Amino acid sequence: MSTDLTASPPAAPELHRYAEALLAHLAAKGAAPPAAPSFSDIPGYWLPPAVEALVALLSGDDPLDPLSRAAGRDQQQTALFLCLALAVSGQGSRIHASWLGTAFGELSLDRPVSHGQRSLWLAAARGAYGPAGKIFVLRKLDALAVQEHADPEEWVQALVPGEPSVVVPPSLVDFPEMAEIPELARPAVAAARLARLRGRCAEITSARQTERDLTGALDRTSGSQGTTWAGDEPLAVLRSLIGSGGPAGPMASLHSYLLDDLRPGADPRLAAIALHVAAPILRGVAEELEADSSLEPPATITVPLLGHRIQLRPEGPEPSSLAAAEHAVLADGIVPRPRPWAAMVLLVAGVACFIATPFAGSILLAAAGVAMLGLGGWQLWQRRKLVEADALYAAAQVNELRELAEGAVWALHSYAREAETRAKQAAEDATELTRLIRRGPRAA
Repeated sequence: MSTDLTASPPAAPELHRYAEALLAHLAAKGAAPPAAPSFSDIPGYWLPPAVEALVALLSGDDPLDPLSRAAGRDQQQTALFLCLALAVSGQGSRIHASWLGTAFGELSLDRPVSHGQRSLWLAAARGAYGPAGKIFVLRKLDALAVQEHADPEEWVQALVPGEPSVVVPPSLVDFPEMAEIPELARPAVAAARLARLRGRCAEITSARQTERDLTGALDRTSGSQGTTWAGDEPLAVLRSLIGSGGPAGPMASLHSYLLDDLRPGADPRLAAIALHVAAPILRGVAEELEADSSLEPPATITVPLLGHRIQLRPEGPEPSSLAAAEHAVLADGIVPRPRPWAAMVLLVAGVACFIATPFAGSILLAAAGVAMLGLGGWQLWQRRKLVEADALYAAAQVNELRELAEGAVWALHSYAREAETRAKQAAEDATELTRLIRRGPRAA
């Protein structure tokens, strides 16, 4: 874009000062400054006649002559300047139908969206140009067939980020590890995702414009002179057009803008347009999620219980897998213990001391024999207690395993009953989601 004001140095400062004052008045009051333009024309430069045409439009005068001169020098910049200036002043309905197309140019999936295009997109979404402006942007986006080049998962993540990897249905609250089994997890996760998508689409399409938005004015209370492309893009682009704006911020791709507009916290008017673009993608996703939510629970399933895998059937745990698990529990619970050689040696030594006492005639030898016999007996008693404790622990583990297996079977029965309700709710969510995205951005 041309912003060379050095062609006529005496006139350039006057043009620059008046253009800045004009934008300030438009943003604050929606009107041109009371003082008439006092700058001279600059041959070949589109801005002086464009400013004259804008002042004439705001004053109700005929802008045809300056408009023709400006368009002859740079038709696109002139159209962009007039469209954004009228939008900022709250008089976007006064633009000519052809200006918007000329100013906007062509969108492409392969090129970044220019700041001018994004600012017109933003103004149209806010209703600055009435329903026709919004429909214009929608048609531009529809012509690109974005859905044919989109990754559905990426769009779903933009709409409902931070989804849980595991969803524990009420029937499996006591057995959360079962909720991670793919055959059981897939319907629950699909139903939860479908419900979240429905809620997010309802949030976007039920948003209501404020009274100020309905008038078509754009951030007239914002008097910041800085370039903030994200929050005040139309006015920032206008300042750049007249040569008083700072360096342009980075441009983003069409794909990035649409995904950003869908994320929670985005402007609901921009989200409504992005949702319109995402509608074909979401319809396909909703159909897949509804199908996954309606999957029948498996007749048999293998679940991990106490670290052992047991096959469960509707009538109960499968006997052979349960027996194998019980055997493994007993093998793990009973610690193999070596023979009590130390106790046996003490007992033999104690008996030997008693046998040798009459021949040696020593009381100390007899006392040593008693001590060794006592110590050996105590060690055998301790070993017996440990073996009994192992057996009791293993038996308790087996009983717990059986109870868990029975409880898991009942949980599967509850899951099966819950599946019917989940399938009905998923069908309702899919139908409502389709209805919401069919309403389009005009519902916002």
